[in-house]
Amino acid sequence: MEKEHNDDLVKEPFSAYGSYTYADYLTWQLDEMVELIRGKVFRQAAAPRRIHQGLTVALVTRIHGFLKGGRCKVYTAPFDVRLPVSSKDPNKIDTVVQPDLCVVCDPEKLDELGCVGAPDLIVEILSPGNNKKELQLKYEVYEASGVKEYWVVHPDERTLLIYTLESGNYRPSRLFTLGDRVASQALPGFELDLGEVFGEL
Repeated sequence: MEKEHNDDLVKEPFSAYGSYTYADYLTWQLDEMVELIRGKVFRQAAAPRRIHQGLTVALVTRIHGFLKGGRCKVYTAPFDVRLPVSSKDPNKIDTVVQPDLCVVCDPEKLDELGCVGAPDLIVEILSPGNNKKELQLKYEVYEASGVKEYWVVHPDERTLLIYTLESGNYRPSRLFTLGDRVASQALPGFELDLGEVFGEL
């Protein structure tokens, strides 16, 4: 059987066909940001475009303002999120991602290295460096790990798609765009005016 080849996998100093854990990840000294998804190493996209940065600031400002003084905290990349399914042992964790933005409401999941376990909300802002395999794998591990809500923002198309966890499976929203006000089930009471957010770019 022919081995899968993916140019987006980091090949040096890693093997394209190797499998790695969080314990390995902690020993690496790299000039580039990488993510570990189901044991495979993926390069982070090059420095985000201005539109990506603008969206990050707009979203984190609104979410932080809503959460201020409460139990939930919002974090932006670089921020390691470890997604174990059944163990917190670094040798058994094979997924470490750095979402553009995440909200964690359980302080027990936070340590000095980041978050261990599923955040309540993850936001990924697409960029030209994202690839379909990476996005599919993230969707699968977020769903399997119990991330309550997963937002995918497309800056160029000015759209937002929300996946909400229901009985262990993601249910997609309709595609939201300019003119829509979006409510979050993971953060009850929080609403986002997409016209305002995209209008600031």
